[in-house]
Amino acid sequence: MEQMDAVLGRVLVPLITPFREDGAVDYDRLAELAQMVVERKFCDSIIVGGTTGEFISLTFEERKQLFRTVRDAVGKRVPIIAGAGAAYTQHAVDLAREAEELGYTATMVVTPYYLKPTQAGIYQHFKMVAESTKLPILLYNIPLFTGSNIDPETLGELTKLPNVKGIKEEAGINPTQASDYALVAPKDFVVYCGDDTMVLQVLTQGGVGVVSGGSMIIGDRMKKMIDCYFKGNVVEAQNLQIQLYEFFHAFNQNGRVNPIPLVRAAIDMTWRDVGAPRLPLLPATETEKAELKRILLKMGVL
Repeated sequence: MEQMDAVLGRVLVPLITPFREDGAVDYDRLAELAQMVVERKFCDSIIVGGTTGEFISLTFEERKQLFRTVRDAVGKRVPIIAGAGAAYTQHAVDLAREAEELGYTATMVVTPYYLKPTQAGIYQHFKMVAESTKLPILLYNIPLFTGSNIDPETLGELTKLPNVKGIKEEAGINPTQASDYALVAPKDFVVYCGDDTMVLQVLTQGGVGVVSGGSMIIGDRMKKMIDCYFKGNVVEAQNLQIQLYEFFHAFNQNGRVNPIPLVRAAIDMTWRDVGAPRLPLLPATETEKAELKRILLKMGVL
């Protein structure tokens, strides 16, 4: 099995899930969105049904239909990764198997949320999913939302499972944990930054790229920043990071922890209307949208 970054690339874009005015999933708009990020070269790979896609607010059948829709829209143009996260292990298993049947490249599985399992429970969760599929697995660690962390010792054990090949590390809460992971993981295990504001910090710790919801809007600039870093143009990479930071930081206006409503607003401005998020998330306010617009104009995106 190839190293994951050789297969998936540097910039993995998790798609939002478009909704109609009545709250139903707009599968046609989702297909168009997937095609847009590919055609604009904003991504190396696409993630379907991740946190940015509000998987937590979707039914099991809706999630499977997301998988089918994006597969049909994208074909083999870029690798596609199925978000198979679930609080209940069997649900994650079922989603991973569905992704394999549909021909997905890999699956991304988040740490079980709400239940706050022990490290042993976290290990068993991922082990059961890994043993249920032949797909490569990208672990997903985001303690900010799940309430549980994949401790380095647990990660070391998980990397012994043959198809556990990488991790998306949120990084904001534990900014040096990528280094802790590097100490316990084999050299072919990869770390992707899961926080748009922390990309360079994770790259300097051995990270290979980013899972970036904001790259649905500025994926070309994210690619350029990462390319500059790996080519040794560190000053240029730093300058790009500072420009992007203001944009990404604007997703958390007014104490928002979840960036999805502002990501949606930015897509509305730079592409097409993708609808409001599902409750309990609230759409961006007019004041928040005005700040986003100011930054996008300053960046020359609008």
